[in-house]
Amino acid sequence: MLSTIDTATLQVISTHQAWHYKIIPFEVSEKRLAFYTPKEQIKKALQDELELLFGKEVFLKGIEPIRLQKELAKYYRRTAASGAIKQAVQQNQDAFLDFLLEEARSLGCSDIHIEIFEEKSRVRFRIDGVMIERYQLEKENYPGLVNKLKIKSQLDIAEKRLPQDGRIFYEHKSEKIDIRISTLPTLHGEKVVLRLLAGKNTDINIEQLGFQPEVLTSYLQEVKRPNGMILISGPTGSGKTTTLYATLQELNQTTNNILTIEDPVEYTLEGINQVQLKESIGLNFASTLRTFLRQDPDIIMVGEIRDQATAAMAIRASLTGHLVLSTLHTNSAWGIIARLIDMGIPGYLIADTLNAAVSQRLVRLLCSHCKLEKAVDHNHFPSGFKARSNLKNHFISAGCEACHFTGYKGRKAVYELIPIDSTIAEFIKKEELNIQNILKEKKIKTMSDNAYQLYAKGLTSLEEIYPILSARR
Repeated sequence: MLSTIDTATLQVISTHQAWHYKIIPFEVSEKRLAFYTPKEQIKKALQDELELLFGKEVFLKGIEPIRLQKELAKYYRRTAASGAIKQAVQQNQDAFLDFLLEEARSLGCSDIHIEIFEEKSRVRFRIDGVMIERYQLEKENYPGLVNKLKIKSQLDIAEKRLPQDGRIFYEHKSEKIDIRISTLPTLHGEKVVLRLLAGKNTDINIEQLGFQPEVLTSYLQEVKRPNGMILISGPTGSGKTTTLYATLQELNQTTNNILTIEDPVEYTLEGINQVQLKESIGLNFASTLRTFLRQDPDIIMVGEIRDQATAAMAIRASLTGHLVLSTLHTNSAWGIIARLIDMGIPGYLIADTLNAAVSQRLVRLLCSHCKLEKAVDHNHFPSGFKARSNLKNHFISAGCEACHFTGYKGRKAVYELIPIDSTIAEFIKKEELNIQNILKEKKIKTMSDNAYQLYAKGLTSLEEIYPILSARR
């Protein structure tokens, strides 16, 4: 690996120039540019052409071709968007935004972070859950860029002291992209985060989310009950909303009246009545749920249960013959019950209404083009985790051009599902939360069991699932 090259140096050349000339800059001064290039390519003709192109003295340092190829894929990811971004920012803010959004979509980016600090400003992409610094911007261009985003999302450009939220609908090649925008005042200026969402999510399929076959069968049985609650837990960014939308798609029939209250509405679903939360005018989860009960619903989806009032209204809705879907922030499926009790919901009400408790996490999948098979060293597993002794080999990440040398491509959800049957319901009524032995007797697979199954199949690495294997239930 080459020593880390800062983003400002990398931006001296465009992605097209890097791949065309097979060069990577590592030193920039007022009069000189220094580039890595394959050893056999160090020729006077190349040096002269680069000096003519950049108007500076050029120094070439040779490295192995395979090494250069790897670094090119790492630092200059090829997409449909190309060209020097610094010039795009200086010349036209609209051109820059088009450039940025097109590249983000090409790379499968979920969030764009635009940040300013004392000495620099930068753009970072979140790809497969990992943050990658993509560009550095001139500080003098930063306020104009923020204002352009505010105007496009109909935010107040004069308000720089308070956070603001807005939306942009961006169309690219007949694809409509819904972009959530959040601004945050920081020490040196406003930070902006853009979350990229598809305009519609009609192609989402519950069978492709990551449920193990037997877990999916059990889950579908629970969600097709006419009443009760299905609660999904997990940290921010673990795919809970995607699971909810996939579930709604499964239930979306002309015979069902489905209502949702969300903050924000991330995807539009044809045939489902979706309501956007507006706390500033009193349109919150609890008050909207009260109105929902007068709208003759069959199925209600609440984006998140955040407080006792919302939890109580969700319980009430499920008791009066409706199916309620929602999310909670807890560390495990069983933690959902503990959290509801902490909110002041009596155990007997939880036992009578909860159909299933679900927990989930997202893990990165190994790139199928470059993953390497190696012998398993059982000493590398977390202490206390008992791995299957018959597993002899596993796969590790390597890195290739197809995955931009990250070793991973795509993500999959790992689930833990606890169906609430009569036995478990009795423990909930008594508010006895230590039932690990009962769950084992019922052969309910934990999240670590399901994560390990992905690993044993060669779909992910031990490094990726290690936090799940070491987590306490």
